[in-house]
Amino acid sequence: MRRLAAAALLAAVCGSAAAQSKSTPPSMGNTASVRTHLEALHYQGIHDLRRGPDGQWTGTAVQGNVPKTITVTRDGTVIAR
Repeated sequence: MRRLAAAALLAAVCGSAAAQSKSTPPSMGNTASVRTHLEALHYQGIHDLRRGPDGQWTGTAVQGNVPKTITVTRDGTVIAR
């Protein structure tokens, strides 16, 4: 039973992590810190960063020559689409 629960938890975590990147973020309170955080995760061409009323940052960036729309959550998780 424990193995099944552990396997289910692992599958859930791995499945949702495919489009997200996370490292220990600095304060996500200003544009410079968000830009530094994204550069540390190998994003380039970062622009149009805007903070929403929910505290999340959105913008566009390039990763591996692929332009992406990004969202950076308050805890530093990066979601790229």
